[in-house]
Amino acid sequence: MLCLIQWGYTQKNKITLVIHGGAGTILKKYMTPQQEKAYHNKLEEALKKGHNILKKGGTSLDAVVTAIKILENSPLFNAGKGAVFTNQGTNELDASIMEGKTLNAGAVSSVTIVKNPITAALAVMKKSPHVMLTGKGAETFATQQRLEIVKPKYFYTKRRYEQLKRVQKNAVKGKSGSAEDLIDLNKKLGTVGAVALDQYGNIAAGTSTGGMTNKKWGRVGDTPIIGAATYANNRTCGVSATGHGEFFMRVVVAHNISALMEYKGWSVQKAAKEVVMKKLKKMGGSGGIIALDQDGNYTMTFNSAGMYRGVATPDGKIKTYIYR
Repeated sequence: MLCLIQWGYTQKNKITLVIHGGAGTILKKYMTPQQEKAYHNKLEEALKKGHNILKKGGTSLDAVVTAIKILENSPLFNAGKGAVFTNQGTNELDASIMEGKTLNAGAVSSVTIVKNPITAALAVMKKSPHVMLTGKGAETFATQQRLEIVKPKYFYTKRRYEQLKRVQKNAVKGKSGSAEDLIDLNKKLGTVGAVALDQYGNIAAGTSTGGMTNKKWGRVGDTPIIGAATYANNRTCGVSATGHGEFFMRVVVAHNISALMEYKGWSVQKAAKEVVMKKLKKMGGSGGIIALDQDGNYTMTFNSAGMYRGVATPDGKIKTYIYR
């Protein structure tokens, strides 16, 4: 009995939650003090509520979903309410989640009526035999699961719509169209994600996004792709990524970090640095990741100018960051 109590105590003192709100060319000179405060406050809110779940004995899955829902509901980030617009003037949302104990995972892509896509990803994982559902099928499933459904206009924000119009105007003038332009158009946009370690030693990771401004042809990025933007394995780590998805898919960023830890015995920090700062950067990919191992060691690694990010450590201390 003493051993069990001691083990439980030790694990409880490892509970950790790491989150991100997107990476890109986020420079202090372009941010007002009010904007900075708003981002810090929202990140802190997500960390507090997610970490409280862990402190009360909740699971890493619950903490991840809680934190991401808060970020999805904020127009500050490119997820949920703050999602960017497609070329057709619609909002198409993607999300994924994975638990490290079982390697179970769930994802949705191109949904337009699910208020919190991360809850749909969780439902796919827990209540379907599949890993990914897309479009109308995913929406039908979410409705059957009695998730919160909204009208597409819920996702409208004036800032994102005006952004779309500027992008399209520049495209007409021949100022956009290349991969580099797509990166530039999304400099300050914020895919969101969370990784948590609970007192039972289980890791979970999740990611949610609205994708790219002015995206066409049903484009889907890395966010709903297990192994690209999201991965969790109790033997190694949990990862959530943000950046230019086409590169993250080709590098298989999230799983790549886990594989380096599993096959080479590297630390989570070393593995993340190798993938994000070397492999991804060499291909021209911009962005970053958050990652967390079973001992509570974490990293927030990015090769862009900034990344909205934060951590809640076992002692309850919360730290949030924006710039490099």
